[in-house]
Amino acid sequence: MSDSKPIALDAMGGDHAPHEIVAGAVHAVRERGLAVVLVGSPRVLYEALADHDATKEVPIVRAEEALSMDEGALASLRRPRSSIAVACHLVRRGDAAAVVSAGSTAGIVATGRLRLKGQQGVLRPAIAVALPTLPAPAVLLDAGANAEVKPEMLVQFAHLGATYAELAHDIQDPKVGLLTIGSEAEKGNKLVKRAHELLQGSPGLNFAGNVEGHDLLTGKVDVITTDGFTGNVALKTMEGAVRYAFAELRETISDSRLARLGAVMQRSRIRDLRRRLDAEAHGGAVLLGLNGTVVIAHGASRAQGISAACQLAADLSAAGVVPAIGDRMTSQSRSHRLW
Repeated sequence: MSDSKPIALDAMGGDHAPHEIVAGAVHAVRERGLAVVLVGSPRVLYEALADHDATKEVPIVRAEEALSMDEGALASLRRPRSSIAVACHLVRRGDAAAVVSAGSTAGIVATGRLRLKGQQGVLRPAIAVALPTLPAPAVLLDAGANAEVKPEMLVQFAHLGATYAELAHDIQDPKVGLLTIGSEAEKGNKLVKRAHELLQGSPGLNFAGNVEGHDLLTGKVDVITTDGFTGNVALKTMEGAVRYAFAELRETISDSRLARLGAVMQRSRIRDLRRRLDAEAHGGAVLLGLNGTVVIAHGASRAQGISAACQLAADLSAAGVVPAIGDRMTSQSRSHRLW
């Protein structure tokens, strides 16, 4: 196991908590060599760890409360000792490298902002999601943290996403696109038009212009900036389309013996495609702009998804994404041209 700081895993958040969360923690420790600490009810977590004979491998930090999946942002104030709050506190105190949770997204965002605080110069943190484009993933943000934004925030999201693309996906000078209803500069509402102007004049940003919904999976740009409402709708539309496409593919394959034979011959490629389009395989979304690394796993994550989220959190912490964002924001503020 690694001697580095552990990943603080919210064991009480998620549709399948705590058992799948615990199973994911055990997998991360045993198969990935990560250090993980579970945060939640000691009695429940000890019993779950005992099922895996792992009570001595994964430590537990007590948390008296837990946020339910249907609780919103105000829950962060009502439950100051929730498992996600305690996990954030471990990072703030320097006892953990990052936070991972599959709990309520609104609760995670609100608790993260309250406990870890936004980085200096960051107006709002944003949720970044890796889209399964080739040859490298594209970063979409904001994917749901900020339904209403100002043009300056969309520019900041672009800088957050560019930093993430550079460190997480090794993309040099990533191309940034602004999501709207047309490729022309004059397309969109007042928010988008003003953001387009600011993006064009933002130093240190490789702005490639507007992109549309059909560009999201083409690899046309490396970073896509948008407001949280639009980004979340776009993301869930893509997830639904992928599920529909694979359901249709399964039905088509089962229609005839010839189709089944063709599927067998292409089995490895179909398996690779499914893995690439599986949201859990990528570890989840990342809340950028806070004084700490926060990974938001899919609420329906099973053990493998939780393990992947822990790996993503460990990789981002090791890559120094938080200080890199801090350096970029400092540089932008000194230019006196971003805001």
